[in-house]
Amino acid sequence: MDRVEEVFKALADRTRLRLLKLLAGRELCVCEMVDALGMPQYKVSRHLGILRRAGLVADRREGTWIFYSVAPDISSFEEAVLEAVHSKLPMSEASGDADRLCGCLRPEIRKGIMYLPLIQNSSST
Repeated sequence: MDRVEEVFKALADRTRLRLLKLLAGRELCVCEMVDALGMPQYKVSRHLGILRRAGLVADRREGTWIFYSVAPDISSFEEAVLEAVHSKLPMSEASGDADRLCGCLRPEIRKGIMYLPLIQNSSST
């Protein structure tokens, strides 16, 4: 499958868009994304697998934990597509995900999380 086609197929699902929005500028473990989205772990993991296979997210294992982040080597085209998609995600949805994420993080991590990119990108809708 063509790389561009694979990227667009990966972006053709609202849950995957929400996951990418949560990962903007940060690394999260699966359990944090489960809490933020209010979805079962198996669904979140399945969607993350699709994003990983499309090359949009990277993962790293630390013991039994798997942490995900936006892939550091995405092309400028993919970066532009992600930014355009993020700007169209409804503010209420992105803000709710951010609030739930903040509520589930340990206090020492919560203090260092910046939500401005998460919220600013959505405000242009």
